[in-house]
Order: sequence, then structure tokens, then C-alpha cells
Amino acid sequence: MSTKQLYAQDPGDGAWEVPASGSARFTWEYGEGRDRLLALYQKGKDKQWDGAKRIDWDLEVDPYDPLGTPDEVLTLYGTRHWAKLTDKDKGDLRRHYAAWNFSQFLHGEQGAMICSARIVESVPDLDAKFYSATQTMDEARHAEIFGRFLHEKVGMLYPVDDNLQGLLGDTLRDSRWDMPYLGMQVLIEGLALAAFGMIRDTTDKPLPQQILAYVMQDEARHVAFGRMALRDYYKELTDAELREREEFVIEGCYLMRDRLRGVEVLENFGISRQEAELYSEQSEFLALFRKLLFSRIVPCVKDIGLWGERLQKAYLDMGVFEMGDSNLDLLMTQDEEIADRLDRARFAAEEAERIAEVGAAIAQGAAEQA
Repeated sequence: MSTKQLYAQDPGDGAWEVPASGSARFTWEYGEGRDRLLALYQKGKDKQWDGAKRIDWDLEVDPYDPLGTPDEVLTLYGTRHWAKLTDKDKGDLRRHYAAWNFSQFLHGEQGAMICSARIVESVPDLDAKFYSATQTMDEARHAEIFGRFLHEKVGMLYPVDDNLQGLLGDTLRDSRWDMPYLGMQVLIEGLALAAFGMIRDTTDKPLPQQILAYVMQDEARHVAFGRMALRDYYKELTDAELREREEFVIEGCYLMRDRLRGVEVLENFGISRQEAELYSEQSEFLALFRKLLFSRIVPCVKDIGLWGERLQKAYLDMGVFEMGDSNLDLLMTQDEEIADRLDRARFAAEEAERIAEVGAAIAQGAAEQA
């Protein structure tokens, strides 16, 4: 089935074309590289996996409750509209919200794939080109997986959010080679990691939990790559150049803070945009969610050396300044360990099941011979 038939809102015709700028850079130095980046490149090669095989796609998903979402976190809960909703309406609302969230994940992963390819093209160092090539494959796999989940399990998609599209466009149009790192690896990937983690840690549904845990295991490497490359490069920039990048971060963070409202979902339920925005602004859950979304971004921005006075004031305004002291390395290590534990638990259960089947077959054979 064509994806366009599954969109809850018309995504428009044709492809979104973003004029590219900047230079493709070749290097003739093949014998040297930074040990940290080459080690990360080796890890990127070792950790490649097949989404069609590692994920158990036979797991059932209720499209009207794909994530096990409680009533209390739905934006309409407690409003004048809630009492009018039937159980079917509430199931439809859960389906639309899951479709909206995972659609933004899908569109963001396509953007990450394109930005990774741009980094391969534009970054001057071969070790960074090597790693970016593995990330491009990772992002292709993630887009494949989110697309399959939406097509086969939810049966609905939403178009790309305007604010996410705006940030992707700004990232891709900039001719400076470090901007795809900053826009994608730090801002968009950081936001995605926090959103993935919140759902991964709260859902009781095994399929989305698998998808998010395995994707996050890859993303932990991607953020580490961005931190390494930018931390080294930003030490060489002038104060004016650093301020330009801080302005980009400030604008991007405000865009993303405003992005995660899902007002399009409420509009599909007959609620005006103005009222939908009001409910989204008043939602205690969404306020907490938007704040926690910066748990991966703020410490990363501080770590790479973008921590000027204007940027700090912006984070104080957003109420996320204190997140700059978070232990990002610990968070990334936990992401990798959670995926590994999930694998061990799954494969141990499958092994026990196979042993039981073999035991039952032996017992049945012995009984027949007797």
C-alpha cells in the first residue's frame, strides 16, 4: 500500500527539495587518523544489525493502544472534551498520538540519513568520513524500522512537523561543514534520544520497546561521534564564530521545544488549533516531557564548548539550565546496556523454549516406543 494512503493529513505532492550548499571535500591522507574516531568507526562496523531479523516482528500490536498510554497523559484528559469521548474515541486518540510521534521519529531518521551523507561529503578528515558512512547505514535502518512499524502495526502516518522540517532545512542549507553535526548530531539526535528513552522506559509493549532500545544503542555512538568532532573543532574557532553557532543552537532549541505539541492530532478530532495549542500548553505531562527532552542536548552543548552567556540565559528561560551538569557518558552507557540486556533476556527465553520443545519431543518419542 502506498504510504500516502495512510497519512492522517495530506503531506503534499512531490519530494521536499532542499538546495544544498557547501563544498565536497576530498583528502589524500589515508594513513593517519584520530584513535578515538577510528575506534568508534570500528565499533560502528561491529555493531551493524538487521532490523528484519533482530526485531521480533511477529509480536502483536493493538493499533488502538500501541504504547500502553495511560489516560492521564493524553492532552484532552481533564478538559471539557474528555467526558464526551467514547472508549472507541479514546482508542482512536491513542492511535493518532502514536502515529504522530513515530512519524516524527521516521521523518527525523530520514533527515539524519541525509545529514550523515552530507557529513561524509563535506567533512575534511577521513576518519570522520569513515564513521559517518557507518552512521548513514544506521539511519537508513532506523527509517526502515520506524516505517515498517507505522505501516504494519499502526496503519497511520502524519506529515513532518513544520518546526522539525524548519530545523532540518536550516541544517542542510548551511554551507559550513560542522553544521550538519551541530543540527543533527547534537540537536535533533539529542532530542530524539530523550523522546525514545521516555517511551522505552514507560511502555509495557514489547515491540516498540525493542525498536527504541536497539535504535538508541546506535544513537549513543552517533552523539559520541558528534561530541568528539565538534569539541576538537570548536577549540579552534574565534569568539564570533562560536557566538554564531550558539545562536543557531538557541533558535533550534526554541523550535524543538515548540515542536512537541501534537496539535495536528487534536485538530483531527474537531478541535480548533487555538484551543489545541492551549490544551498542549496547559498539559502538565507535556510540560514535563518537553523539559526532559533537553536532558541529552544541554550537557552535550556544554561539553562541546558552546556555553556563552546568551546561550545560558536561553536555557534558564526554558527551565533546563541545570541539565548542563548531567552525566552524558553515563546516559549513553545505560542506553547500550539496556539493549544488551533486552537481547540476553529475549534469547534466553527463546533458548528455554527450544529446550522445552526438544524435551517434549523426546518424551513423546519414548512414550510411543513404550
